[in-house]
Amino acid sequence: MGQDPDPVFGAVTNPIYQNSTFVWESLDKIPPFDYTRCGTPNSKALEEVLASLENGKYCQIFGSGMAAVAGSLSSLKPGDHLLMASDIYGGTHRLAYVYLAQNGIETTEFNASCPDSIRDAIKPNTKIAIFESPSNPTMRVMDIARITEIFRNAGVTTVFDNTFASPYLQNPLDLGADVVIHSTTKYLGGHSDLVGGALITNSKETYEQVKEYVKATGAIASPQDAWLLLRGIKTLAVRMPRHCGNALGIAKFLESHPRVSAVHYPGLPNHPDHVLTTQQMRGFGGMLAFEVDGGAEKAKKVGESTQVILLAESLGGVESLIAYPPMMSHATMTEKERLSKGIVPNLLRLSVGIEDLQDLIDDLDQALSVSFK
Repeated sequence: MGQDPDPVFGAVTNPIYQNSTFVWESLDKIPPFDYTRCGTPNSKALEEVLASLENGKYCQIFGSGMAAVAGSLSSLKPGDHLLMASDIYGGTHRLAYVYLAQNGIETTEFNASCPDSIRDAIKPNTKIAIFESPSNPTMRVMDIARITEIFRNAGVTTVFDNTFASPYLQNPLDLGADVVIHSTTKYLGGHSDLVGGALITNSKETYEQVKEYVKATGAIASPQDAWLLLRGIKTLAVRMPRHCGNALGIAKFLESHPRVSAVHYPGLPNHPDHVLTTQQMRGFGGMLAFEVDGGAEKAKKVGESTQVILLAESLGGVESLIAYPPMMSHATMTEKERLSKGIVPNLLRLSVGIEDLQDLIDDLDQALSVSFK
């Protein structure tokens, strides 16, 4: 499904349908595709693949991960209440507090690391709860099944961002989530050459509502990006074990480094969610965060001193990236908000790629050495 050879000429890789419109044979017969904003053979093939990877029935792709977040919340109306995990991506935080607020939608936060506190956070007008795991950038792992059960019993729809783990490591729909979203820019694409998003669900009603939202807003993915994403997905199962193995090796190295005060990686036995991770995920992932001695300037110096690892935003590509969350992924939050979420000034985030592990360790070692001379 989706990755089958082209039925017209038997091409192993489906062609890119790089056009804006499709011919109608007559007005008595609506064609399967009529206008690219409403869907293409490339988007259809991609949606079939993504739905199957997440064990879902329906998928809608988007032009970016944030478009997918917005689409997942597009059913909210003035007077509705959104519950958002306090430990969440900065872009989701900004969307909720700035743009949803302009439309009369209330947002409050809940501690996804403490499911027992969730019931007290639910209000009579709570419609949707959104959370992620592992969290960005503090790498906490949430008990998805327990959280979704609490919300389901309260009649609240759950939206889960599975970007950090990818379908290779966990399938949230199987754990009770109503909607799963991805920034497909990341692990699913895997090569830092596209921007995209996706929403997967087993609810036909949700799917149809979101599909109409995409048609109305034009939050679409191009045929070219859909084609690139299909190509990237073909190597997901090859890339992810290498990401995970390299990340664990780096986490162990950083844990023993005298200039590193804390390492946040669920594959380490001392991580607070290590046992849950072994039960819920099929691996520990390729993302980690660490805190260096000193303050912001020392952390910035380390980030600027790597040579193999690139200082850049984003994650999930074959190349390793180091990021400084206070100025990148969570820059729109105030310092007070960041500190309340554990995003301290000396925190760095690593997206560990598939390069040689020793090269990556040597690079971090020299960056730490240079920064503390």
